[in-house]
Amino acid sequence: MHTAEAFGLAHLWAQSDLVIKFVAFILVVMSVASWYLILVRSLRQWRARCHADAVESFWNAAGLDEGLARLSREAPQSPFEALARQGVAAAEHVQRHHHGETLGGKLDADEFVTRALRKSIALSTAQLESGLTVLASIGSTAPFVGLFGTVWGIYGALIGISASGTATIDAVAGPVGEALIMTAFGLFVAIPAVLAFNAFTRANRIELSELDAFAHDLHAWFTTGTRLASTPSGASGAAQNAPSHGMEVAHRLAPGGPGVA
Repeated sequence: MHTAEAFGLAHLWAQSDLVIKFVAFILVVMSVASWYLILVRSLRQWRARCHADAVESFWNAAGLDEGLARLSREAPQSPFEALARQGVAAAEHVQRHHHGETLGGKLDADEFVTRALRKSIALSTAQLESGLTVLASIGSTAPFVGLFGTVWGIYGALIGISASGTATIDAVAGPVGEALIMTAFGLFVAIPAVLAFNAFTRANRIELSELDAFAHDLHAWFTTGTRLASTPSGASGAAQNAPSHGMEVAHRLAPGGPGVA
C-alpha cells in the first residue's frame, strides 16, 4: 500500500522526467510574470483613482500656469498632465511660428493643436496597454501548457504501469493523479491573469474616455478660449456656437477623423 505521503508534489517532482520539470518551470515563470504585472498595474490604477480630481482642479485654476502646476502636483506624470502640456506646447508653437515656412508653421492652428492632442493620447494609450498582451497570452496559453504536462505525465505513468505488469487501482490512481496536478497548475496560473486582464481593460477604457473628454475641452479652450464642458446649454451670443464646435472637435479627435496625418 502506498501511503498518502508517497503521492503529491514532492513525489511528482522526484519521479518526473525533464519534460515535466520544464513544463513546471514554464508555469512558474508565467505565474511570477503574471502576478508582477498584476501588482504593478494595480498600483498604477490606484494612483489613477487618486488623480480623479486633478482635472477639475486644473480648470478651477486662475491661469494656465497655475493649472499646469496643479496637475504636476496632484497628478504627476499622468496622461492628463502630459496631454495638457502637449496642448500648451502646440498652442505656443503656433503663436511663434504660425507664419513660418516649415510644414508645421503652415498648418492651421486648429489642425495643429488637434494633431498634438491626438499624438499625446496615442502615447498614453500605448502606456496604458503595456503588459496587457502578456496577461492575455498567459491567460490563454497556461491551461494548455498544464494540459500538455498532464498528457505527458499520464503517458509516462501508463508506460511504467505497462512495464511493471500491475494494473490495480492503487497502481494507476497515484501516477495519473500526480499528472493531473499539472492541469491544476495551468488553471491556477491562467485564472488570475484572465481576471486581471478584463479588469485592467475596463479601467483603461474608462480612463481613456476621461482623457478624450479632457482633450476635447482643451481643444475648445485653445481654439475658442472657452472650455466646452462649462458652456451652458441656453447661452447666447458667441457661446451658442460652442456645442456645434464641440461636435467638430469630437470629430477631429476621433480615430479616423480629418485630424489624422
